[in-house]
Amino acid sequence: MEAESESFLKLLKKGNKSSAIAMGGNAVIAGAKGIAASISGSGAMFASSMHSLADALNQGFVFVGSVLAEKKPTRRFPTGFGRVINIFCMIAVIVVTIMAYETIREGWHLLQHPVHTGSAFWLNVGVLILNLLIDGGILIKAMKEILVEARVQSKGLGIIAASFKHVGRSAPPTRLVFYEDLVAVTGALLALIAVVITAFTVFAALDGVVTILIGLLMVGVAFRVGYDNMVGLIGVAAPRDVAEKVSKIILSDQDVTDINNIRITQEGRYYHVDVMIELREGLSLAVADDIKFRVQDQLMADPDITDVVLGIIEDNGVKDWTPESLNQFG
Repeated sequence: MEAESESFLKLLKKGNKSSAIAMGGNAVIAGAKGIAASISGSGAMFASSMHSLADALNQGFVFVGSVLAEKKPTRRFPTGFGRVINIFCMIAVIVVTIMAYETIREGWHLLQHPVHTGSAFWLNVGVLILNLLIDGGILIKAMKEILVEARVQSKGLGIIAASFKHVGRSAPPTRLVFYEDLVAVTGALLALIAVVITAFTVFAALDGVVTILIGLLMVGVAFRVGYDNMVGLIGVAAPRDVAEKVSKIILSDQDVTDINNIRITQEGRYYHVDVMIELREGLSLAVADDIKFRVQDQLMADPDITDVVLGIIEDNGVKDWTPESLNQFG
């Protein structure tokens, strides 16, 4: 029992840190916004609270999924549990979609029956500023996590551009946190604008417009995250730069003359490599086996590669691997 407990604790520590932090942060934000929305009647605040609640629930699902995805392969599941996280992220997509529908419906209601919220102005502003600070911090954390998982170095404001560029190479939970908190920060800014304008002008309908807009942003997140995880469940080719790195490792061995064919599948943020390499002519079986295991060890030394299936044949005299071969990868 103690061994099982230790094993569970190890898995828990391997869980996605961004989703765990986002879960706690969004739970606090959702509670604060819910109180403010019930007092003020602000539709934009209600929409923003629904979004934060959806985020907190999603990150809870995703954190559990990220823990389970770290389980080691078993005899029954020899390729591991990496795609479990995609299933949990799909559940999160369903939650976001439901919350988006409720938000859009509330926005439509507010367009027909505007509510003036001037009496709770400072409460709404204070809660939304709190929202911006917490979600902004979570978003920055997610951006840094993307760069860590993509093995990319960047500093200062360069983190922002680099995170957008390399988000596809991050783990599904980190991508979900990134997209959701990007919309959360945008939604909080829109809600803050709506609260200020409706408090000092007669344009009360703006509250409903912003509420619908936040709901549509949530729909956009649902489609984006849903697509990413659907692709992940099917199995997707590794990014081009990962394929280039793998090919360089293989061809750097002096006894490897060519790559006959290669398939690199992305599972979560890890990669499965299936490759047939060509060796120089005249090698004995024993020497060829030694080369095979040497190349295999070099590939497995990469922390992002979890599985290598490597076959060997004698050089066929034809150049099969060229720079154009990388075009098959994303």
